[in-house]
Amino acid sequence: MGDHSTISRRSLFLAAGVSTLAAPLVLNRAAVFAQSESDATDMRVSPLDTRSFKLGSFRILTVRDGMRPSGAPNETYGLNQSADAVGALLTENFLPADTLVNSFTPTLVDTGSEVVLFDTGMGEGGRDAGMGRLVEGLKYAGYTPDQISVVVLTHMHGDHIGGLMEGGKPAFPNARYVTGRTEYDFWVNPERMGTPAEQGHQGVLAKVQPLAEKLTFIENEGQVVPGITGLDAFGHSPGHMIFRVESEGKAIILTADTANHYVLSLQRPDWEVRFDMDKAQAAVTRKKVFDMIATDRLAFIGYHMPFPAAGFVEKGGEGYRFVPVSYQFDI
Repeated sequence: MGDHSTISRRSLFLAAGVSTLAAPLVLNRAAVFAQSESDATDMRVSPLDTRSFKLGSFRILTVRDGMRPSGAPNETYGLNQSADAVGALLTENFLPADTLVNSFTPTLVDTGSEVVLFDTGMGEGGRDAGMGRLVEGLKYAGYTPDQISVVVLTHMHGDHIGGLMEGGKPAFPNARYVTGRTEYDFWVNPERMGTPAEQGHQGVLAKVQPLAEKLTFIENEGQVVPGITGLDAFGHSPGHMIFRVESEGKAIILTADTANHYVLSLQRPDWEVRFDMDKAQAAVTRKKVFDMIATDRLAFIGYHMPFPAAGFVEKGGEGYRFVPVSYQFDI
């Protein structure tokens, strides 16, 4: 991997120098469809995609829980911009000006002693729309739900906690759960009733609170398990966190929802995003996180990045250019 394997400066958020992953990347299978080709085309059934690679002695797996198309991109991204400006940026990047496709990609890290799952997708509530395929993807890649030893919640929006419970029971029966105290305290607070956060509050009461006895909290730079550290990245939600995963001197950043679109959020980090709860703070955080990633030449995995959700960024223009993974991890 050449210069991807050595980092010399102290990162913005990280206490020690880190380096990006430099190991083989294996594509298990591409686009296994559950129904007809026509269903796949209109995305009623999402492809079952998994991809795994080595990070030092760790195995990292990304699983596409689902994908969802939507119209009117300017109603989600660039709220402080004109519809023409949003459409023009998409067109410039060879994307349709009037349609978005959003992917949802939980990540699993197998350290050898712990199997750590980051976020749980849509779960049973998304299956009518062809989503909620995390458990299916994990099984395809060789993991059963009872093998998951830790579930980490980067934050508590519905597309991240939806798969915690199945049929009223924990979907990962042997797991303990880790999240940030700030995030949990915000969502369980009954003061959310009667506010725009009410639906999220009710979702957390249904999906997260039943697991409270197995829930532990971390603060900024807190350790999940050896090699995995949480970092505050507030803005998208009140307690949103990102995570550094490091093994044998190689590292990757799990950025969760710091950036939700590889063009609209990265090339224009100041553009407001509808799902960012504190839009100004989210923009500040986005720039801090991706400045660090770009400067240190780190790889990252973003929950809503194009599958397999992993890549790099370089600084350019008003923001950053996304560089998806290709063969560099296969050799």
